[in-house]
Amino acid sequence: MAFRTAVVIASFLIGLGAVARESFAQYYPPQAYPRPRDYPLAGYPPLPPVEADDDYDLPAGGRSHTGAAGPGQVDPLAPGLMRDDPRTIAALPPEVRPETGPRKELPPQFRRTLVDYYTKQPAGTIVIDTPNTYLYLVLGNGKALRYGIGVGREGFTWSGSERISRLAEWPDWNPPEQMIERQPYLPRFMAGGEGNPLGARALYLGDTLYRIHGTNQPSTIGTFVSSGCIRLTNEDIMDLYKRVKVGTRVVVLPSGLPMT
Repeated sequence: MAFRTAVVIASFLIGLGAVARESFAQYYPPQAYPRPRDYPLAGYPPLPPVEADDDYDLPAGGRSHTGAAGPGQVDPLAPGLMRDDPRTIAALPPEVRPETGPRKELPPQFRRTLVDYYTKQPAGTIVIDTPNTYLYLVLGNGKALRYGIGVGREGFTWSGSERISRLAEWPDWNPPEQMIERQPYLPRFMAGGEGNPLGARALYLGDTLYRIHGTNQPSTIGTFVSSGCIRLTNEDIMDLYKRVKVGTRVVVLPSGLPMT
């Protein structure tokens, strides 16, 4: 009996040693990660921690970014989904790096809600109200679901009509050539995941470079920040994703045009 016990313990210790060797073999120092061309030798400075303020109080019972959000909070990190390689995240420039720190409460006016909305557009249409940073999913009978969004910064807004040509879950990010020309330090490719700038879902618009997608920076909802794409919180884009399909019409209103 004692002999069998000794054999079992020895086998267990050998197994632990194998796991340790395997873990060590898979470790790569940060310097081994291929950085984008023109990436600063010293790297980008770290982002300051996100601090709570009067407009974004963390309600009682809320969670940090390591867990689920409390009611009314923004938490794009769904449990059980893939985690990004920290080396990949560290290589991202600040403008597309995931937010860290405690989750902030989304301002009430940008939370998903059912509203009165009278329009000539048929039910099922998505209407983007760029000036007011809202997306409406028309339900018909004078009603719509309204979502807060982030839109194109100055010089990158657009208007017109497109149809959803493709839907993707946890999409990969391939910055287009035009963006690479403006920001040559960006990675050429980033696999889908929680830290990806496109977030949890993407709705591709026609054959353009524009998308309606999630975000790894939920505090940018309600701002003019993107290169023309429309961003929602991951929670909201996952909700919208379930309600639309390929072929859904998307109408982007120009600045100053009354909602119709």
